[in-house]
Amino acid sequence: MPNPDATCPAHAPKDHPKLPTPKIGVLLANLGTPDGTDYWSMRRYLNEFLSDQRVIDYPKWKWQPLLQLIILSKRPFTSGAAYKSIWNEELDESPLATITKAQVAKVAEAMEALHGAEVVVDYCMRYGNPSTESKVRALVEQGCEKILFFPLYPQYAGATTATANDQFFRALMKEKWQPASRTVPPYFAQESYIDALAASVENAYAAMEEKPDILVCSYHGVPKRYLMEGDPYHCQCQKTTRLLKERLGWGDDAITTTFQSRFGPEEWLKPYTVEEVARLAESGKKKIAVIAPAFSADCIETLEEINEEIRESFEEAGGESFTYIPCLNDDDAHIAALVEAIQTNLAGWI
Repeated sequence: MPNPDATCPAHAPKDHPKLPTPKIGVLLANLGTPDGTDYWSMRRYLNEFLSDQRVIDYPKWKWQPLLQLIILSKRPFTSGAAYKSIWNEELDESPLATITKAQVAKVAEAMEALHGAEVVVDYCMRYGNPSTESKVRALVEQGCEKILFFPLYPQYAGATTATANDQFFRALMKEKWQPASRTVPPYFAQESYIDALAASVENAYAAMEEKPDILVCSYHGVPKRYLMEGDPYHCQCQKTTRLLKERLGWGDDAITTTFQSRFGPEEWLKPYTVEEVARLAESGKKKIAVIAPAFSADCIETLEEINEEIRESFEEAGGESFTYIPCLNDDDAHIAALVEAIQTNLAGWI
Protein backbone atom coordinates (compact mmCIF):
# COMPACT_ATOMS: atom_id res chain seq x y z
CA MET A 1 0.00 0.00 0.00
CA PRO A 2 1.70 3.25 -1.13
CA ASN A 3 2.33 5.89 1.51
CA PRO A 4 1.39 9.41 0.31
CA ASP A 5 3.99 11.15 2.52
CA ALA A 6 6.88 8.96 1.37
CA THR A 7 9.87 10.78 -0.10
CA CYS A 8 13.33 9.90 -1.32
CA PRO A 9 16.03 10.62 1.33
CA ALA A 10 18.28 13.61 0.74
CA HIS A 11 21.53 12.80 -1.10
CA ALA A 12 20.16 9.39 -2.11
CA PRO A 13 20.39 8.16 -5.71
CA LYS A 14 17.30 8.62 -7.90
CA ASP A 15 16.40 4.93 -7.80
CA HIS A 16 16.41 4.80 -3.97
CA PRO A 17 13.03 3.64 -2.62
CA LYS A 18 10.89 6.37 -1.09
CA LEU A 19 10.59 6.36 2.70
CA PRO A 20 7.69 7.72 4.78
CA THR A 21 8.17 10.41 7.43
CA PRO A 22 9.42 8.68 10.62
CA LYS A 23 6.71 8.12 13.20
CA ILE A 24 6.10 6.26 16.47
CA GLY A 25 3.43 3.57 16.60
CA VAL A 26 1.32 2.67 19.62
CA LEU A 27 -0.32 -0.73 19.19
CA LEU A 28 -2.97 -1.70 21.73
CA ALA A 29 -3.71 -5.42 21.93
CA ASN A 30 -6.67 -7.31 23.32
CA LEU A 31 -7.50 -11.00 23.49
CA GLY A 32 -9.56 -11.41 20.34
CA THR A 33 -12.94 -12.25 18.97
CA PRO A 34 -14.49 -14.62 16.45
CA ASP A 35 -15.58 -13.11 13.13
CA GLY A 36 -19.09 -14.49 13.62
CA THR A 37 -21.21 -16.80 15.77
CA ASP A 38 -21.51 -19.58 13.18
CA TYR A 39 -19.81 -22.97 13.64
CA TRP A 40 -16.81 -22.41 11.36
CA SER A 41 -16.05 -18.88 12.61
CA MET A 42 -16.16 -20.16 16.17
CA ARG A 43 -14.06 -23.23 15.32
CA ARG A 44 -11.32 -21.13 13.68
CA TYR A 45 -11.21 -18.78 16.65
CA LEU A 46 -11.27 -21.52 19.30
CA ASN A 47 -8.66 -23.55 17.44
CA GLU A 48 -6.25 -20.62 17.42
CA PHE A 49 -6.97 -19.78 21.06
CA LEU A 50 -6.87 -23.29 22.49
CA SER A 51 -3.82 -24.31 20.43
CA ASP A 52 -1.76 -21.58 22.11
CA GLN A 53 0.62 -23.34 24.50
CA ARG A 54 0.70 -20.27 26.72
CA VAL A 55 -3.00 -20.97 27.35
CA ILE A 56 -3.02 -24.78 27.38
CA ASP A 57 0.51 -26.02 27.98
CA TYR A 58 -0.10 -29.77 27.70
CA PRO A 59 2.16 -31.63 25.22
CA LYS A 60 0.84 -31.25 21.66
CA TRP A 61 0.77 -35.01 21.07
CA LYS A 62 -1.61 -35.35 24.00
CA TRP A 63 -3.69 -32.17 23.63
CA GLN A 64 -4.19 -31.74 19.87
CA PRO A 65 -6.07 -35.02 19.22
CA LEU A 66 -8.43 -34.22 22.09
CA LEU A 67 -8.86 -30.64 20.86
CA GLN A 68 -9.37 -31.43 17.17
CA LEU A 69 -11.49 -34.58 17.48
CA ILE A 70 -13.64 -33.89 20.52
CA ILE A 71 -13.57 -30.32 21.84
CA LEU A 72 -13.74 -28.54 18.47
CA SER A 73 -16.53 -30.80 17.26
CA LYS A 74 -18.83 -29.63 20.09
CA ARG A 75 -17.63 -26.42 21.70
CA PRO A 76 -18.17 -24.13 18.65
CA PHE A 77 -21.91 -24.75 19.00
CA THR A 78 -22.10 -23.86 22.71
CA SER A 79 -19.64 -20.96 22.43
CA GLY A 80 -21.47 -19.69 19.35
CA ALA A 81 -24.75 -19.66 21.26
CA ALA A 82 -23.11 -17.77 24.13
CA TYR A 83 -21.65 -15.18 21.75
CA LYS A 84 -24.97 -14.86 19.95
CA SER A 85 -26.65 -13.86 23.22
CA ILE A 86 -24.36 -10.79 23.50
CA TRP A 87 -23.51 -10.12 19.82
CA ASN A 88 -23.66 -6.55 18.52
CA GLU A 89 -26.10 -7.27 15.71
CA GLU A 90 -26.09 -3.71 14.40
CA LEU A 91 -22.34 -3.74 13.69
CA ASP A 92 -22.14 -7.55 13.31
CA GLU A 93 -19.29 -7.89 15.77
CA SER A 94 -18.64 -8.91 19.35
CA PRO A 95 -18.91 -6.31 22.15
CA LEU A 96 -15.16 -6.67 22.72
CA ALA A 97 -14.51 -5.48 19.16
CA THR A 98 -16.94 -2.58 19.51
CA ILE A 99 -15.48 -1.44 22.82
CA THR A 100 -11.85 -1.83 21.75
CA LYS A 101 -12.50 0.36 18.70
CA ALA A 102 -14.08 3.01 20.93
CA GLN A 103 -11.11 2.87 23.32
CA VAL A 104 -8.59 3.21 20.51
CA ALA A 105 -10.46 6.14 18.96
CA LYS A 106 -10.31 8.03 22.25
CA VAL A 107 -6.66 7.14 22.90
CA ALA A 108 -5.76 8.24 19.35
CA GLU A 109 -7.58 11.54 19.86
CA ALA A 110 -5.69 12.17 23.10
CA MET A 111 -2.33 11.28 21.56
CA GLU A 112 -2.97 13.51 18.56
CA ALA A 113 -3.70 16.41 20.91
CA LEU A 114 -0.39 15.75 22.66
CA HIS A 115 1.88 14.88 19.72
CA GLY A 116 0.14 15.67 16.46
CA ALA A 117 0.81 13.27 13.59
CA GLU A 118 4.07 12.00 15.10
CA VAL A 119 2.30 9.15 16.94
CA VAL A 120 0.08 6.60 15.18
CA VAL A 121 -2.37 4.62 17.36
CA ASP A 122 -3.91 1.33 16.27
CA TYR A 123 -5.10 -1.97 17.76
CA CYS A 124 -4.81 -5.69 17.14
CA MET A 125 -6.12 -8.95 18.57
CA ARG A 126 -4.04 -11.89 19.77
CA TYR A 127 -6.56 -14.31 18.25
CA GLY A 128 -8.77 -13.58 15.27
CA ASN A 129 -8.85 -10.27 13.43
CA PRO A 130 -7.26 -7.80 13.05
CA SER A 131 -4.15 -9.88 13.54
CA THR A 132 -1.03 -8.62 15.28
CA GLU A 133 1.07 -9.33 12.19
CA SER A 134 -1.19 -7.30 9.89
CA LYS A 135 -1.15 -4.30 12.21
CA VAL A 136 2.63 -4.34 12.74
CA ARG A 137 2.98 -4.40 8.94
CA ALA A 138 0.55 -1.48 8.60
CA LEU A 139 2.45 0.60 11.18
CA VAL A 140 5.78 -0.07 9.46
CA GLU A 141 4.27 0.95 6.12
CA GLN A 142 3.17 4.23 7.72
CA GLY A 143 6.75 4.94 8.72
CA CYS A 144 6.76 3.79 12.35
CA GLU A 145 10.41 3.24 13.19
CA LYS A 146 9.48 2.66 16.84
CA ILE A 147 6.49 0.73 18.18
CA LEU A 148 5.13 0.68 21.72
CA PHE A 149 3.11 -2.50 22.19
CA PHE A 150 0.42 -2.31 24.87
CA PRO A 151 -1.37 -5.52 25.96
CA LEU A 152 -4.61 -4.33 27.56
CA TYR A 153 -4.32 -6.52 30.66
CA PRO A 154 -3.87 -4.66 33.97
CA GLN A 155 -2.30 -7.75 35.59
CA TYR A 156 0.42 -9.86 33.98
CA ALA A 157 -0.21 -13.51 33.15
CA GLY A 158 1.66 -15.84 30.85
CA ALA A 159 -1.64 -16.74 29.19
CA THR A 160 -2.53 -13.11 28.42
CA THR A 161 0.28 -10.53 28.48
CA ALA A 162 3.08 -12.94 27.55
CA THR A 163 1.32 -14.58 24.63
CA ALA A 164 0.33 -11.16 23.26
CA ASN A 165 3.99 -10.11 23.46
CA ASP A 166 5.06 -13.40 21.86
CA GLN A 167 2.84 -12.68 18.86
CA PHE A 168 4.18 -9.14 18.58
CA PHE A 169 7.76 -10.42 18.57
CA ARG A 170 6.87 -13.04 15.95
CA ALA A 171 5.47 -10.28 13.76
CA LEU A 172 8.67 -8.26 14.16
CA MET A 173 10.69 -11.26 12.98
CA LYS A 174 9.10 -10.89 9.54
CA GLU A 175 10.08 -7.25 9.06
CA LYS A 176 13.05 -6.48 6.81
CA TRP A 177 13.62 -3.18 8.65
CA GLN A 178 12.62 -4.04 12.16
CA PRO A 179 11.34 -1.11 14.22
CA ALA A 180 12.68 -0.49 17.71
CA SER A 181 10.14 -1.84 20.17
CA ARG A 182 8.95 -1.65 23.75
CA THR A 183 6.17 -3.38 25.64
CA VAL A 184 4.01 -1.79 28.34
CA PRO A 185 4.28 -3.64 31.67
CA PRO A 186 1.27 -4.43 33.91
CA TYR A 187 -0.45 -1.27 35.15
CA PHE A 188 -2.66 -2.67 37.95
CA ALA A 189 -0.85 -0.59 40.59
CA GLN A 190 -1.00 2.66 38.63
CA GLU A 191 -2.85 5.18 40.79
CA SER A 192 -4.98 6.54 37.95
CA TYR A 193 -6.15 3.02 37.05
CA ILE A 194 -7.14 2.26 40.67
CA ASP A 195 -8.88 5.64 40.84
CA ALA A 196 -10.88 4.84 37.69
CA LEU A 197 -11.80 1.42 39.09
CA ALA A 198 -12.86 2.94 42.41
CA ALA A 199 -14.92 5.64 40.71
CA SER A 200 -16.82 2.98 38.75
CA VAL A 201 -17.70 1.24 42.03
CA GLU A 202 -18.67 4.49 43.77
CA ASN A 203 -20.88 5.54 40.87
CA ALA A 204 -22.57 2.13 40.74
CA TYR A 205 -23.20 2.11 44.51
CA ALA A 206 -24.52 5.68 44.44
CA ALA A 207 -27.17 4.62 41.92
CA MET A 208 -28.46 1.76 44.12
CA GLU A 209 -31.32 2.07 46.58
CA GLU A 210 -29.73 -0.54 48.84
CA LYS A 211 -25.98 -1.06 49.08
CA PRO A 212 -24.61 -4.57 48.44
CA ASP A 213 -23.44 -6.66 51.38
CA ILE A 214 -20.14 -7.33 49.61
CA LEU A 215 -18.25 -6.52 46.41
CA VAL A 216 -16.90 -9.57 44.58
CA CYS A 217 -13.79 -8.88 42.48
CA SER A 218 -13.91 -11.71 39.95
CA TYR A 219 -10.72 -12.29 37.97
CA HIS A 220 -10.21 -14.68 35.07
CA GLY A 221 -8.68 -17.85 36.50
CA VAL A 222 -5.58 -19.84 35.55
CA PRO A 223 -4.43 -23.26 36.74
CA LYS A 224 -2.95 -23.12 40.26
CA ARG A 225 0.10 -24.86 38.81
CA TYR A 226 0.97 -21.66 36.92
CA LEU A 227 1.27 -19.80 40.22
CA MET A 228 3.54 -22.50 41.61
CA GLU A 229 5.69 -22.25 38.46
CA GLY A 230 6.28 -18.53 38.98
CA ASP A 231 3.44 -16.69 37.22
CA PRO A 232 2.74 -13.50 39.25
CA TYR A 233 -0.90 -13.19 38.15
CA HIS A 234 -2.49 -14.42 41.41
CA CYS A 235 -0.42 -12.01 43.51
CA GLN A 236 -1.18 -9.07 41.20
CA CYS A 237 -4.92 -9.81 41.35
CA GLN A 238 -4.83 -9.92 45.15
CA LYS A 239 -2.94 -6.64 45.21
CA THR A 240 -5.44 -5.04 42.83
CA THR A 241 -8.26 -5.90 45.24
CA ARG A 242 -6.26 -4.58 48.20
CA LEU A 243 -5.45 -1.30 46.43
CA LEU A 244 -9.09 -0.89 45.42
CA LYS A 245 -10.24 -1.58 49.00
CA GLU A 246 -7.77 0.98 50.37
CA ARG A 247 -8.78 3.58 47.80
CA LEU A 248 -12.46 3.07 48.68
CA GLY A 249 -11.66 3.17 52.41
CA TRP A 250 -13.43 -0.12 53.06
CA GLY A 251 -12.85 -2.91 55.54
CA ASP A 252 -11.84 -6.47 54.65
CA ASP A 253 -15.40 -7.77 54.98
CA ALA A 254 -16.72 -5.43 52.26
CA ILE A 255 -14.73 -6.90 49.36
CA THR A 256 -13.41 -10.29 48.27
CA THR A 257 -11.35 -11.86 45.47
CA THR A 258 -12.54 -14.80 43.35
CA PHE A 259 -11.60 -16.46 40.05
CA GLN A 260 -13.83 -17.48 37.15
CA SER A 261 -13.74 -19.29 33.78
CA ARG A 262 -12.27 -22.58 34.95
CA PHE A 263 -11.51 -25.01 32.10
CA GLY A 264 -10.34 -28.63 32.22
CA PRO A 265 -9.70 -31.09 35.08
CA GLU A 266 -6.86 -29.27 36.89
CA GLU A 267 -7.26 -27.28 40.08
CA TRP A 268 -7.39 -23.57 39.26
CA LEU A 269 -6.95 -20.50 41.44
CA LYS A 270 -9.59 -20.45 44.18
CA PRO A 271 -12.16 -19.56 45.31
CA TYR A 272 -14.14 -20.17 42.13
CA THR A 273 -16.54 -17.28 41.54
CA VAL A 274 -19.48 -19.48 40.54
CA GLU A 275 -19.19 -21.42 43.82
CA GLU A 276 -18.29 -18.49 46.05
CA VAL A 277 -21.33 -16.38 45.11
CA ALA A 278 -23.57 -19.33 46.03
CA ARG A 279 -21.75 -19.68 49.36
CA LEU A 280 -22.18 -15.96 50.03
CA ALA A 281 -25.92 -16.22 49.39
CA GLU A 282 -26.22 -19.24 51.68
CA SER A 283 -24.26 -17.43 54.41
CA GLY A 284 -26.74 -14.55 54.44
CA LYS A 285 -25.19 -12.07 52.01
CA LYS A 286 -28.26 -11.67 49.84
CA LYS A 287 -27.14 -8.53 48.00
CA ILE A 288 -23.84 -8.58 46.10
CA ALA A 289 -22.09 -6.60 43.39
CA VAL A 290 -19.54 -8.13 41.02
CA ILE A 291 -16.74 -6.35 39.19
CA ALA A 292 -14.10 -7.81 36.83
CA PRO A 293 -10.84 -5.84 37.29
CA ALA A 294 -8.77 -8.13 35.04
CA PHE A 295 -10.73 -7.14 31.94
CA SER A 296 -10.17 -3.79 30.24
CA ALA A 297 -13.35 -4.26 28.16
CA ASP A 298 -16.58 -6.18 28.57
CA CYS A 299 -16.55 -9.47 26.72
CA ILE A 300 -18.00 -12.99 26.74
CA GLU A 301 -16.58 -13.68 30.23
CA THR A 302 -18.31 -10.65 31.74
CA LEU A 303 -21.47 -10.13 29.70
CA GLU A 304 -22.38 -13.80 29.43
CA GLU A 305 -20.52 -15.71 32.16
CA ILE A 306 -20.84 -13.20 35.02
CA ASN A 307 -24.17 -11.68 34.06
CA GLU A 308 -25.81 -15.01 33.29
CA GLU A 309 -24.09 -18.13 34.70
CA ILE A 310 -22.65 -16.59 37.88
CA ARG A 311 -25.79 -14.52 38.51
CA GLU A 312 -27.87 -17.70 38.17
CA SER A 313 -25.67 -19.55 40.69
CA PHE A 314 -26.16 -16.74 43.22
CA GLU A 315 -29.92 -16.53 42.74
CA GLU A 316 -30.43 -20.29 42.90
CA ALA A 317 -28.64 -20.31 46.27
CA GLY A 318 -31.08 -17.72 47.65
CA GLY A 319 -29.44 -14.49 46.56
CA GLU A 320 -31.83 -11.60 46.09
CA SER A 321 -29.93 -8.72 44.48
CA PHE A 322 -27.08 -9.20 41.97
CA THR A 323 -25.42 -6.18 40.37
CA TYR A 324 -22.74 -6.45 37.71
CA ILE A 325 -20.52 -3.35 37.52
CA PRO A 326 -19.30 -3.02 33.91
CA CYS A 327 -15.64 -2.93 32.93
CA LEU A 328 -14.01 0.46 32.52
CA ASN A 329 -14.38 0.18 28.74
CA ASP A 330 -14.06 3.63 27.08
CA ASP A 331 -14.84 5.59 30.25
CA ASP A 332 -12.86 8.84 30.18
CA ALA A 333 -11.04 8.07 33.45
CA HIS A 334 -9.93 4.72 32.00
CA ILE A 335 -8.73 6.36 28.78
CA ALA A 336 -6.76 8.89 30.82
CA ALA A 337 -5.10 6.03 32.73
CA LEU A 338 -4.20 4.24 29.48
CA VAL A 339 -2.78 7.45 28.00
CA GLU A 340 -0.73 7.98 31.17
CA ALA A 341 0.74 4.50 30.81
CA ILE A 342 1.54 5.18 27.16
CA GLN A 343 3.17 8.53 27.93
CA THR A 344 5.29 6.96 30.67
CA ASN A 345 6.53 4.23 28.34
CA LEU A 346 7.23 6.63 25.46
CA ALA A 347 9.75 8.48 27.64
CA GLY A 348 12.98 9.08 25.73
CA TRP A 349 11.29 8.40 22.40
CA ILE A 350 9.27 11.58 22.14
